Amino acid sequence: MIQVGDSVPDFIVPATSHKNVQLRALQGHKILLYFYPKDHTPACTIENQDFAANYQRFRRQNTLVFGVSRDSLEDHESFKEAQALPFELISDEDGRLCELFGVLREKLLFGKPITSLCRSSFLLDERGHLIREWRNVEVRNHVHDVIDILESGEAADSQKTG
Repeated sequence: MIQVGDSVPDFIVPATSHKNVQLRALQGHKILLYFYPKDHTPACTIENQDFAANYQRFRRQNTLVFGVSRDSLEDHESFKEAQALPFELISDEDGRLCELFGVLREKLLFGKPITSLCRSSFLLDERGHLIREWRNVEVRNHVHDVIDILESGEAADSQKTG
């Protein structure tokens, strides 16, 4: 599992708009990867709408935003269109990124163990180093917590966990 301060290994993953996202190709930009459990669910819809509503603020901070879940590209395309999201959604059906960032957890659902995705966000610097993480986040105010770090310049100065 990747830790704050580590260089994130290069990856290529499928995303909406018939794109593949390669970390190495994004150097020169900060990258925000936010992991969420499921498209078309109430809390995930609110979270995605919050990121979309603040997208230009991220762009002013030279930050590219990508939503990540284990949903299929087909589901992502439908969700992206329905929510008019201005950024791409990454499909991590094989769970490779989820494992790298340590966002999968076991929990009980109706008495049966399932693996679920823990809502978390990760900020990478322009060279691909993990500089900030937010784990087990609540949807309310999370986007603004991330923006506050970016706009304050703290993201450039520190390697703290949130």
